[in-house]
Amino acid sequence: MLKKLSVALGLALAFAVPTAHAFSFADEEAKDKAAVAPKGTGGPAITAACKEKLTKERVMVLVAERGNNGINTDQGRYGMHFQGIDRRLQKYGMRTMGQEEIKKQVAQAEIDAHFRNDPDAALQAAQKHGASMTLRGVISSRRAINPMLRIPEVYISIGFALVGSDGRYISEASASSESYSGTDTVGMAATLINEQADGVVRRLLSGYCNEMKR
Repeated sequence: MLKKLSVALGLALAFAVPTAHAFSFADEEAKDKAAVAPKGTGGPAITAACKEKLTKERVMVLVAERGNNGINTDQGRYGMHFQGIDRRLQKYGMRTMGQEEIKKQVAQAEIDAHFRNDPDAALQAAQKHGASMTLRGVISSRRAINPMLRIPEVYISIGFALVGSDGRYISEASASSESYSGTDTVGMAATLINEQADGVVRRLLSGYCNEMKR
């Protein structure tokens, strides 16, 4: 009797094992990777309907740096930064104003207006040049002494804002770096943009898509 019971139990276990979900370290690792977004990414996917709307927009990209002496808006300093953002916008089919086009058509005073919180002047400048939106990026830096290593370090951050032709803020996003030792804040900001621009642009355009739904 005991022998028959053991055989029956063995058969039941044999049939049950294939239907059970076995633990797998590979499966768990895949779940962890799927749950954590890589650095620099973020925001929901851009839908086909929203991409269609984006192709009808014309964007002017402007970059500036905030320092001890105020804000430097000389666009000639920020060619690499401009290209990093411009490429990502074009991936979504957006029409952008090239740097040479901006240089020829947009006066320095008009560029300054975008960064000195003068919405009326900025609005007039954007409408004058046929831009339906302006994407502004402001580079900021903070210097400090590393408490452990006792060496100077610089922290870089860039705040981005997508602004409509009516002066309305559509969306905002930011990028920031770990501390590093050096003085080339503009170069470090260009590296930061190349590392995180995909996520920054996606978050900005996600905000645009949400606005279009309202």
